[in-house]
Amino acid sequence: MPETAYIDALLNDLDADLERYAINRRIETIFIGGGTPSLFSPESLVRLLEGIRHRAILAKDLEITLEANPGTFESSKFAEFKSIGINRLSIGIQSFHDDLLTKLGRVHNSGEAIKAVEIAHQAGFDNFNLDLMFGLPGAKSGDSETDIQTAIQLKPTHISYYQLTLEPNTLFHKYPPKLPDDETVFTTQLNCQGLLANAGYQQYEISAYSQPKRECKHNVNYWQFGDYVGIGAGAHGKISMEVPNRILRPFKTKSPELYLQNPFANGGEQEIDLQELPLEYLMNQLRLRRGFTIHDYQAKTGLDPSTLEPGLTMCLNQDLIELTGNHYRCTEKGWNFLDTVLQSFLV
Repeated sequence: MPETAYIDALLNDLDADLERYAINRRIETIFIGGGTPSLFSPESLVRLLEGIRHRAILAKDLEITLEANPGTFESSKFAEFKSIGINRLSIGIQSFHDDLLTKLGRVHNSGEAIKAVEIAHQAGFDNFNLDLMFGLPGAKSGDSETDIQTAIQLKPTHISYYQLTLEPNTLFHKYPPKLPDDETVFTTQLNCQGLLANAGYQQYEISAYSQPKRECKHNVNYWQFGDYVGIGAGAHGKISMEVPNRILRPFKTKSPELYLQNPFANGGEQEIDLQELPLEYLMNQLRLRRGFTIHDYQAKTGLDPSTLEPGLTMCLNQDLIELTGNHYRCTEKGWNFLDTVLQSFLV
């Protein structure tokens, strides 16, 4: 059975990573994502989670997130997911407008999206995220605001709200659709951010909004330049073997077929170059509202603070970054022009 074989491959993959990188640190979060993992049976996910528990040290307050598409929701199935220890869902809504979902090539409709959230509530999930996008092809004035208002009424603890980007090697990239102009997109973003703030959702990262103390712990670790192991087809990780000289980004083959044949085929790892390390750190940390401290920079990179210059001073002088207490963080101006901020740190 392919499902059984894939769980076998995942656990073999994990065994190899734990041994290769001599990992014995406590695991704080597990994120089951990439595609439609909610298609797995509860029995397979039990086997995966039990396998991880037997191999790793897990935190008592472990956050286990499962990504799910609205079309895969089943009342009994998701109640079982909750019963086996999955305590957070991330639901890929994208929009509550059927015409926009069709243009995006999504297989679910708005009714199924709302029903999925109802099922999540019924299954006992008190912590879940809704993914929403703006700047969509064919979007009319007010569509995004309606999406956000609908999402708020569904009472998620977390909302991911991000602009559509045309990724390489996708149909949209090859045949770009007509998108709203930049001014319309920016106005829409500001309007929706206001709606979220008024409803009590705090923006803690560029595209992430949560109720108080309901940030996604997995994503916060990622944006804080923390370490993580990635298993599965197309997975990637980040492991600090020795700072600053051996900070690695392991990656796995993207092909599920090849992965099933050999989880270690066509994968590998890239070592972050010392000259690129300051930018790699800042590309993550400056996405967070809280920013970073010099102490954290030194601990995570092993580099001297002088390696942030002259970019840091330049951004301070241009009111793109501010120092609040001991945290360097983007100003509102820097927040809206993060690409400009990061260009200041290019080698």
